[in-house]
Amino acid sequence: MTAPDSSAATVDYRTDPIGAARQGTNPNVLGRMRTGWAVIGNTQHLPGYCLLLHDGTADQLTELSRPDRVAFMHDLVLLGEAVEKACRAADPAFWRINYEVLGNFWPHLHGHIHPRYQWEPEHRRTAPVSLYGPERETPEHALDSRHDSLRKEIAAVLQEIVDEDTRQ
Repeated sequence: MTAPDSSAATVDYRTDPIGAARQGTNPNVLGRMRTGWAVIGNTQHLPGYCLLLHDGTADQLTELSRPDRVAFMHDLVLLGEAVEKACRAADPAFWRINYEVLGNFWPHLHGHIHPRYQWEPEHRRTAPVSLYGPERETPEHALDSRHDSLRKEIAAVLQEIVDEDTRQ
């Protein structure tokens, strides 16, 4: 792990999540990965929703060299594995993980990890998460202390997986 950069003014994680992660002031950070920062999402309409924020200037995968693309996707898969293990342990209705790399709204390379659950309505469970629409962003789904145990478990499992991956 690299030490946070505390030489600059404090950055607001809501407007610059990567700058805040570098400073150690982003409360959503789960861990540092080779290509970026694993964070838990500000919304938890699907508990365990996480993102991998690329720590660079790329807007999309094709702006990276092929080896860097593979490294980013590898980190995304490791984060997905951690989310799957933690969510499966927390909720017996855990079903699967969906991965997305979109970048249409925020023009910075990042990937989404969406845990999916059997308790979701059938027409939602088998469809893309985006079809939930604005209900994903409502206050009752905001990240807060209700999610502390899941957040800690994802971070712990992620650290184990990254350590294991590093040894291989």
